[in-house]
Amino acid sequence: MTTAKKSKKAFIIFLAVLLAVAAVFAASVLKTRAYNSKKHSAVFAGQELFSEGGGKDDLDVFVSAAARSSTWGKIFDFNNEGLTENNYQAYTYDFTVTNNTGDEVSDFVFKLTFSRDVFLASAWNGALEIHQKTSDGELTDTVPDLREFDPNNHSLQIVTVDGDSLIAMKAGDYLNYYPSSTMNAMEMPIEPHEASTPGIILYTAIGENIEGSSLELNYTFHRVVTSEPLFWISVGALVIWLIALVIFVITSAQIKKYQARHERDNEIINESIETFTGFIDAKDPYTNGHSKRVAIYTKQIAQEMGYSGEELDRIYYVALLHDCGKIGVPDSILGKPGRLTDEEFEIIKSHTVLGGEILSSFKSLHNAGEGALYHHERYDGKGYPEGRSGEDIPLIARMICVADSFDAMNTNRVYRQKLSKEKIIEEIEKNKGLQFDPRIADIMLNIIRNNKLL
Repeated sequence: MTTAKKSKKAFIIFLAVLLAVAAVFAASVLKTRAYNSKKHSAVFAGQELFSEGGGKDDLDVFVSAAARSSTWGKIFDFNNEGLTENNYQAYTYDFTVTNNTGDEVSDFVFKLTFSRDVFLASAWNGALEIHQKTSDGELTDTVPDLREFDPNNHSLQIVTVDGDSLIAMKAGDYLNYYPSSTMNAMEMPIEPHEASTPGIILYTAIGENIEGSSLELNYTFHRVVTSEPLFWISVGALVIWLIALVIFVITSAQIKKYQARHERDNEIINESIETFTGFIDAKDPYTNGHSKRVAIYTKQIAQEMGYSGEELDRIYYVALLHDCGKIGVPDSILGKPGRLTDEEFEIIKSHTVLGGEILSSFKSLHNAGEGALYHHERYDGKGYPEGRSGEDIPLIARMICVADSFDAMNTNRVYRQKLSKEKIIEEIEKNKGLQFDPRIADIMLNIIRNNKLL
């Protein structure tokens, strides 16, 4: 995979992960908003309401009602009987709304339904929405502040005792209490693990109370997004993403720097080897450029076989040096136009061994000497210098063997003109399994027939 493709793939992965993180964050926001818009309700009555909070720690929000000691009474003489003793007593009831959660209670309203007749005298600090049953239906009116109640401004059933106007509430009547958010009252919002305590003063018959009443609490929460686990998951994922991005950028920069240095090194190596092989090819003007052409053909064969990257570069350099042993062969033999003597042919053959020895110290190029030493071995075992056969011949030498023979047939030599394309194909076909590895020969034939030569 090329660097550009790797970078594109990495970009897509990083973008996909970032979108996933954004989706998790958006989910946390939506989940928080849904939670904040949800209406909650709970009903309290009897001992559950008048237990001063005992046993309610498992509830998110609860209400505890408690009556302070009665401090005064009044005479309610409804039938003008001339009563002289107090028959009603005043109670101050505190309704403590407790928030047991880590979220803020943003708003609440409670509905208090009375189980017996009572008379409302005062309340703080919120507004009371009064619901009184009548023979004609129901009277409903809202008193913003019962402490400043003026009966002339409201259409409610009231009684006047000792100059005080009291709102009459019969059994089954109810009130809705709306808390105040003013700076003086601050009944809402209710902070996490805090409470708010509205109060109501009312009169009941002596010996009676409102502990049979029921209270329905309706409330909503305000949860900040940082309280949502998904938010912290998205933050953690984003931090990991940023760290990974920084590492990727730094690593990519280092890889890019390494690749640039590697390319410069390859250029230096390539120029050095080509200069060296140029000296060799210059010894025989009829084969000038032979080493580079063989290297190109060998690299093309290797590409068709699936090689790439640094391994492909290594194959190219090994092929480029395959004839380096000719540096030790006299020019008179290399350039001899006529038939070589047996002794001269043995000297020519020695260039393989000499090439292997020269390249044996070339440690930075893995198996550099294999091409030089074995490129004249034959697949049928009749080659030189060792007479190896088949798979015993290094693969790179088998590649070079085909490329070397093709270039020899495809160029003019001192003893003949280059062969035609058809004749070259015929010769390679004829020598498959003899001189050439059949698989590599077929690859070369495919390149030639499809005009894919570089």
